[in-house]
Amino acid sequence: METIQEIAARVYEFGNNSADGNSTMKNLLGGKGANLAEMSSLGIPVPPGFTITTEVCKEFNELGQEAIIGLITPEVEKAIKNMEGIMGAQYGDTKNPLLISVRSGARVSMPGMMDTVLNLGLNDEAVIGIAEKTGNERFAWDSYRRFIQMYGGVVLGMKPQSKEDIDPFEEIIEHLKEKREIQHDTQFTIQDLKDLVYDFKDVIQKSTGQNFPTDPWEQLWGAIIAVFNSWNGARAIYYRKMHDYPDDWGTAVNVQAMVFGNMGAGCGTGVCFTRDAGNGENRFNGEYLLNAQGEDVVAGVRTPQQITKMGSQRWAQLAKIEESDRAENYISLEELMPDIYKELFKYQNILEQHYKDMQDMEFTIQSGKLWILQTRNGKRTGSAMVKIAIDLLKEGLLDEKQALLRIEPNKLDELLHPVFDPNALKRATIIEQGLPASPGAATGQIVFFADEARKFRNTILTRIETSPEDLEGMNLAKGILTARGGMTSHAAVVARGMGKCCISGAGALKIDYKNRLLTVDGKEYHEGDWISLNGTTGNIIEGKVATIEPELSGEFGEIMKIANKYATMAVRTNADTPKDARAARKFGAKGIGLARTEHMFFEVDRIKAMREMILADTVKGRRHALEDLLPMQRSDFEGIFEAMQGLPVTVRLLDPPLHEFVPHQLATQKELAEDMHISLSAVKNKVAELQEFNPMLGHRGCRLGNTFPEITEMQTRAILEAALNLKAKGIEAKPEIMVPLVSTLNEFIAQEEIIRKTADTVFKEYDDTIPYLVGTMIEVPRAALMADLIAKKADFFSFGTNDLTQLTYGYSRDDAGKFLPIYLEKGILKADPFEKLDQEGVGQLIKMATEKGRKIKPKLKVGICGEHGGEPSSVEFCHNNDMNYVSCSPFRVPIARVAAAHAAIGKG
Repeated sequence: METIQEIAARVYEFGNNSADGNSTMKNLLGGKGANLAEMSSLGIPVPPGFTITTEVCKEFNELGQEAIIGLITPEVEKAIKNMEGIMGAQYGDTKNPLLISVRSGARVSMPGMMDTVLNLGLNDEAVIGIAEKTGNERFAWDSYRRFIQMYGGVVLGMKPQSKEDIDPFEEIIEHLKEKREIQHDTQFTIQDLKDLVYDFKDVIQKSTGQNFPTDPWEQLWGAIIAVFNSWNGARAIYYRKMHDYPDDWGTAVNVQAMVFGNMGAGCGTGVCFTRDAGNGENRFNGEYLLNAQGEDVVAGVRTPQQITKMGSQRWAQLAKIEESDRAENYISLEELMPDIYKELFKYQNILEQHYKDMQDMEFTIQSGKLWILQTRNGKRTGSAMVKIAIDLLKEGLLDEKQALLRIEPNKLDELLHPVFDPNALKRATIIEQGLPASPGAATGQIVFFADEARKFRNTILTRIETSPEDLEGMNLAKGILTARGGMTSHAAVVARGMGKCCISGAGALKIDYKNRLLTVDGKEYHEGDWISLNGTTGNIIEGKVATIEPELSGEFGEIMKIANKYATMAVRTNADTPKDARAARKFGAKGIGLARTEHMFFEVDRIKAMREMILADTVKGRRHALEDLLPMQRSDFEGIFEAMQGLPVTVRLLDPPLHEFVPHQLATQKELAEDMHISLSAVKNKVAELQEFNPMLGHRGCRLGNTFPEITEMQTRAILEAALNLKAKGIEAKPEIMVPLVSTLNEFIAQEEIIRKTADTVFKEYDDTIPYLVGTMIEVPRAALMADLIAKKADFFSFGTNDLTQLTYGYSRDDAGKFLPIYLEKGILKADPFEKLDQEGVGQLIKMATEKGRKIKPKLKVGICGEHGGEPSSVEFCHNNDMNYVSCSPFRVPIARVAAAHAAIGKG
């Protein structure tokens, strides 16, 4: 970390069409602060303020609260003076007080994950001054009660921590509503608001043992420290882990002059998007509330109105509201405040053109004046991400490389999930319709509490509205359903960021948390009942709905073409069946990097022959059983080779230990003994004989082929005969035979000799030949160390990163779950090495083995076929080390293709 003397500035000011920073400084100012500075320089009406940098957050975590306050006080006081001059009000004054907000701002958007406090500077004297200054007593006391509630929760720690905890402020509010027989906050009288202020202060004193702070500067420092602390709050940590953001980034703190959307007539607040965040359509859209503050829109406690007339009419159709009723009670901002709408539309166009991306903007209208509070690159679904990138390319705002870099590889996974079968939807029973907040298809069992999202395998989190505390449950659920909230509510925005199907604002839903009951038009649905969500239409459907596989077409197909243009490393697939091979080819795989032959032996008609081979006591007996397996294996390979149509196919010879194939249950052992006409004790003895203390390090891989060479002979024959049979049909096959688990050169030589000798025999029998390769899977650290020797004989290397990781760390994949989560939580490991390639350790073995091998054979073909082959950072590592290909599961192929193109563009 930089020393205190080395940091030139800890506070950066903005406002009045000028700023100290700009949008390139997101690492220092956070995304919010950098964009506020940029907008101010562009002449966008931004309330003035200042940003305390992310570096100060790091200092705070090291030095503590008192040291940080001492360090930044002079700069903060100077910045407050500047705000006072621009706004014509004074912070801490009782007659003309400047009120301010304190918000977090990480370098990437983390909606709702950290803390915000509004209306700082209010106390018993200032509230009277605000009332007199504005001539609006109701507004003043409404702002005061909001401030005390927010400050109490955020700074004084009075937020509920679980569903069993009661929010003391909400309890007071609900009690008053019942007493007054009202439903909405807007129905409170001025006296009600005053009573809430006194009741809130009283509950704070009783809960914390201290009075609510009335000194504005004490309020400010309390809020700043709370925002810094929220960087290490549970939900922020979980969000970072979910998105793989580093813990050491820290958050900036943005302090800004308050502008008010809750001052009465001519006031409002809203959120808008320059394009549709759900489907990517080039359509300005958003929501607003009259006489409200910004938190009211995202919290979902009131269903907001639409910004555009078209959007309002669409919403009315979904909500089944007549046009006359809509125009009177649900009027759009475009119709209600046409001049404000035109100004807002102008700014959204300026900002999208400037940032060359879809923007998510927050705004406030105070007494007829428009203020823009924030802009950021909007969260979007996978399909919207692809469409927006292609549209911006066609509009000339981006070039091909820029468009491709807008694609988050992992987010493409959303486009590869099954969608509802249109025929099944025709027969579906629609329970109700809500707002299509985030598209997709989700089927699951109802749960009502976020911390119970694991209760069933597939769940639909069903809430009145969601809050940031629900993040983990939202992530675990298949879909999210809320009774309140609009298209910009917390549920909608977070769901789109996750690529999670979400329906919000389904007002007809009656949710009873106490009895775990959902009621719609008198019909009851209990916890555990199945429902389905169509996030594209907003339909809530009874029961399960059948799905179909997605297609790679349209804008998705266009992105893949661009990826092909720039990627220099091929992407293959791991596929064991013709069906998987066809699916991968459809997604653009350039061959098969791993076909596991053992998976072919577990089918009912094959396992018997496999067990007969294992139980045989002689070579003759084993060969007899293998003769039964030969046509089955040959047929499998013919199907796979035909599916790949001339692309290379790497076939791994038998790898797992033999005990995996024999029966371990008494009933199955008896059945096998009868089929083979041998005694039950003979079967039991063989099973016991095959049992190993550590089978993953035992009699498996090439060790099997070298002790039972007839297995390697049969598999080689099956592979090459399949290729020759297809050649006779005019179909090209390119087999690559891979020897697994080699640790010495002699092990490989022994297997290669068997393969070559069998190949010569097959070619003589067919009076024909085909080209083939013999290579090895580098998955034992010793093989990596001996790679230069092995390369003298091997035609290719394929790194089996699953076992290589396991053997390098000494972690068992099957047992690591007992300690890996704790290691990740404590920071002993930064990432799960079985999910993300360990570039420091395992990666160095891969790099060394590749270099050693290519010193012997400069054109040695090298790839990886472990699970890491579809993980973007691992793909980048492989590209940077000049590998020929990565191989991954079929539905990860598009992700790896884009990651490979990103790596090529970055390296270029």
